[in-house]
Amino acid sequence: MRLLTQALLKRFAEVGRQEESADPLVIAKFFNPTGVGTWYATEYDPESKEFFGFVSIFGDHNDEWGYFSLAELESYKGRFGLGIERDLYFGERRISEVAPKAKL
Repeated sequence: MRLLTQALLKRFAEVGRQEESADPLVIAKFFNPTGVGTWYATEYDPESKEFFGFVSIFGDHNDEWGYFSLAELESYKGRFGLGIERDLYFGERRISEVAPKAKL
């Protein structure tokens, strides 16, 4: 499964930068199916191939906003050789709906 589709690339371009929003729209959600880690992507730069969004590794005080790369997500191999996956059933939602602790 590809982490990014043409439809997602188009949607990230339509939404654009959201740094002015206190409650940005999450366009895509990625997760580790065999361990910890959830990445909520609110922006994507096709030139650098980096996302911006909220990263929750352990669901604690270390969760933070920041940049993460498509290459890192695609290259990770966890238990049983499984990699990071995109939540195919995730519909766009405001960050306050999916990660209430994520305040900008």
